[in-house]
Amino acid sequence: MAAVVGIAELRRPGVYVVQVLAVAALYYGSGRLGLLRELSVGGAVFTPVFPPTGVSVAALLILGIGCWPGITLGAFGVILSISPPGLDLVGILFGNTAAPVCAAILLHWARFRIDLSRFRDGVALVFLGALAAMTISATVGVGMLVLTGKLAAHAFWPVWLAWWVGDAMGVLLVTPLLLLLRGVRRPLSLRRWKEAMALALIACVLVPVAAYSSISLLFLVYPLIIWAALRFQLAGALLCALFTSVMATIAATDASGAFQGLNPVQIMAKLQAFNGTMTLTALLMSALITEQRNTRRSVERACQELMEVLEHLTAGAGPVPRPQTEADETGAGDDTGGRSRPTR
Repeated sequence: MAAVVGIAELRRPGVYVVQVLAVAALYYGSGRLGLLRELSVGGAVFTPVFPPTGVSVAALLILGIGCWPGITLGAFGVILSISPPGLDLVGILFGNTAAPVCAAILLHWARFRIDLSRFRDGVALVFLGALAAMTISATVGVGMLVLTGKLAAHAFWPVWLAWWVGDAMGVLLVTPLLLLLRGVRRPLSLRRWKEAMALALIACVLVPVAAYSSISLLFLVYPLIIWAALRFQLAGALLCALFTSVMATIAATDASGAFQGLNPVQIMAKLQAFNGTMTLTALLMSALITEQRNTRRSVERACQELMEVLEHLTAGAGPVPRPQTEADETGAGDDTGGRSRPTR
């Protein structure tokens, strides 16, 4: 027994190191992927959607707070890949690490379930994990740029808004998908696969047209999001939202389609407003539908269990006695069996 315990203790540090390195690699890879599309606001370059924040929050929720060094390592690699290290490096690393850690702590306090089976889980992820916690990374990061002279003071708020929304969008789009992938169990039936393929084909045609149309047809994606949420819940709605966000981001960074003729600030405002409302619609609507379906299944299960209990009680009670009538009560003590006696 002592040898087994010793081997288990020796394995734990190795598992922890692997987890930290895996988080760092995922952070770096998703960061490089997000940097493929950039926008410039106030003299600073940012990504409209920063996937590493979503990877970080998901890793902390699944693996625990202890994997936070992987976030710092990954952020360090991403920063070195785009600019030489400076005085602002420590502050930015602190902000990029503290924001996901704060998000995980806030979600833990809110009793967040990683299966996102309740509407309150979707609300908590939106307002606590994304909008509230990501103010830390934006405030610390942009503040360090201003303090070190890399950013003018008057550009603080436009850059802060772009940084904050990019981090929040990473949480809203990436974190739920990673949490859902962890809980995937059964495949779809053939009929559902046909509907899923039809939805995917329509999305591949409709979304690029909406994003690249010069008359701004981005609103056409909302019926698609609603269809995906109604039929495929969170997985379908988030996949449609992610694809739509990617196409809209590409069109925005190319300054084409619905974003043609706009200055960088207007492009940022329009893109982030669309991405935010579209993702919120997908996440909250699908979470609400999932909660309603789970409630209905719970009620059906309870009714089924109640019927089984009633059947068991009926089967073990024997024949049910016939209720007495008024005639029975009248002739109960009569030796003539309840028949009237002849009168003299």
